[in-house]
Amino acid sequence: MTLTSQVRAGGIALSEGPRATMVTLWGEIDIALRNEASAALAGAFQRDLPVVVDASRVTFIDSAGVAFLVQLCRIGRDEGMQVSLHDPPEAVRTMLRTLELDPFVAG
Repeated sequence: MTLTSQVRAGGIALSEGPRATMVTLWGEIDIALRNEASAALAGAFQRDLPVVVDASRVTFIDSAGVAFLVQLCRIGRDEGMQVSLHDPPEAVRTMLRTLELDPFVAG
């Protein structure tokens, strides 16, 4: 019998503030967080308030993480709601620049 423990390398959390809905990202944002990303997408636009994505503690982001950011911004734009990316670290900015998505996922 083998016992394994799952160590969370990253996460996505949704919280409600008085003036905005916050989506907080930390650690490694990758395909392993697909359920958390889906839940955040479902809840982020429930209120008629801007969405602020705090990426300040992201250490790694892959194509699934970038797709999540693009979906947030696209849904926000389609719904007429402001989505802003707060304090992305250099790794995130570089990835967005490389994919030429930095104008689309504006901070």
